[in-house]
Amino acid sequence: MQDAYQVMLAIKQDPFGGDPPILMSERIAKAVQENMSSLPFAYFFQPETVLVPVPKSSLMLPDTLWVPQRIATALVRRGVGSRVDSCLVRVMAVRKAASSRASERPKPKEHFASLRVQRRISGPPPKEILLVDDIITRGSTLLGAANRLAEAFPGTRIRAFGAMTTISDRTDFVALTKPLIGSIQYRPSTEDTIRRP
Repeated sequence: MQDAYQVMLAIKQDPFGGDPPILMSERIAKAVQENMSSLPFAYFFQPETVLVPVPKSSLMLPDTLWVPQRIATALVRRGVGSRVDSCLVRVMAVRKAASSRASERPKPKEHFASLRVQRRISGPPPKEILLVDDIITRGSTLLGAANRLAEAFPGTRIRAFGAMTTISDRTDFVALTKPLIGSIQYRPSTEDTIRRP
């Protein structure tokens, strides 16, 4: 578990590591490219897929580290997806999920309200959009972002990729590296999400 925590920090900070040293975002893209044939979500990365990085919870300032954008760019450099389009922007800051108690984390509607599609993706509407994120907690950010994109691009298939997911129950931890595919569902009764797995 401690190793997993260190990997999570490395993903969030995107430092150089390894031998030869490369950025963590590049290591993630390299792992995806090299293991594409065995990944359960390989079909997310179609040749025409547009990669849209998920905005940070805070408003972007010049020279802000934006890890999802770095991961998306690294993936496209390795031929995974067609291009990166940073068309989704945060126009109002929200609480950071990772540092908030579960009851205080922003819900999908709050994320949806705080995001905008700043411009249309150039050319015809994309057939496939893949949201790219670093760490997935409950999936509220992704659900809000996906619905905002769906509003702007009706008829476009929207999926999401995260470099790592959190787990609530330590006994569920199986391995540091375990590619998986799952779903994020909206719960109307609580206006929250449930992520499986």
